[in-house]
Amino acid sequence: MARTRPLLLSSQQFGLRNPDMSLGEKLWQINWTMILLTTAIAGVGFAMLYSAANGSFDPWASRQMVRFGIGLVGMLTVALIDIRIWFRHAYGLYLFALAMLGAVEVIGVAGMGAQRWIDLGVIQLQPSEIMKVALVLALARYYHGIAMDEIGRPSLLLVPLAMIFVPAALVLKQPDLGTAVTLIMVGGAVLFCAGVRLWKFALVGALGLGSIPVLWQFLHDYQRQRVLTFLNPESDPLGAGYHILQSKIALGSGGVFGKGFLQGTQSHLNFLPEKQTDFIFTMLAEEFGMVGGIALLIVYSLLLAYGVAIAMRARNQFGRLLALGLSFNLFVYVFINIAMVMGLIPVVGVPLPLISYGGTAMLTTMGALGLVMSVYIHRDIRIPRRGLGDDL
Repeated sequence: MARTRPLLLSSQQFGLRNPDMSLGEKLWQINWTMILLTTAIAGVGFAMLYSAANGSFDPWASRQMVRFGIGLVGMLTVALIDIRIWFRHAYGLYLFALAMLGAVEVIGVAGMGAQRWIDLGVIQLQPSEIMKVALVLALARYYHGIAMDEIGRPSLLLVPLAMIFVPAALVLKQPDLGTAVTLIMVGGAVLFCAGVRLWKFALVGALGLGSIPVLWQFLHDYQRQRVLTFLNPESDPLGAGYHILQSKIALGSGGVFGKGFLQGTQSHLNFLPEKQTDFIFTMLAEEFGMVGGIALLIVYSLLLAYGVAIAMRARNQFGRLLALGLSFNLFVYVFINIAMVMGLIPVVGVPLPLISYGGTAMLTTMGALGLVMSVYIHRDIRIPRRGLGDDL
């Protein structure tokens, strides 16, 4: 009687790539379409910063190009690092980001009424930007080690909730309400993708709504004014309502096809505030109209679609949650910035990813996209549920 051979399928027979790929194999697996979309969005930013300086590369466009070049190298470097290394160091990176947030309170540099930066000489680092990536890494690592039938246990929510609300509280103290809310939204999205039930989100939302009268007392005067201005911007057209009213005028004056590159009157006559940072989408819409704004949103949507598709192809929970969380983070920043300049939500200090002028925002966005691409390159790697030395 013939002996029966055990059914052992190699990674090649099962349709999987060798998890220990060479550098050349990893380079071959890079998603160049994703890099092209990222470069296209950044290119729009360079053009708008050139226009914001009235047809000059200085002071914004040239610096942004250098940062993008550095960020692109960093993006590829992050993408080529084995995803298991990011898994091992996820908690460490989170604690490092948390320590930097704490350091802001001690050695932070103040600017524009807030203390959010650490001056490193070469660059002013904004730890809250780094935290939005580190938070997703830590939550993805946490929920990778929890079985689906255990996720519903209330006791297992204590650690991730602390991971979310501790840095959010530190960011709120700076004060930076917009980034604090974003951290909570992104953290909640990771919890939802991990399998936390909707009724728990509804409970937290109800508690949040019920606590609004209490939280209102802890807001700074300018934050309260922003909310009141959002409800009635015409009440103070030359003061608190000036920014959003000028933004709406610029958006409306652009029409369908815009006034043309370098031809925006609201921005070039300096009626539009913060045109190189928070209100850069308004300048784009004034010069290229509704068509230009929609075209940019389409490119953003394609980049987000790639992130979700990469998450769906990952064969480990850590990679899936990491790609979904970082993709949602990009979506939240795009949504909040554009909704803000259109007057749909109160004005908050949230940049438009890859387009608004800013060093830390550019580098962290590129790093986040590098992590998403790392998930894609290492999509067939299986990471043990309880530890890298065990089987799944």
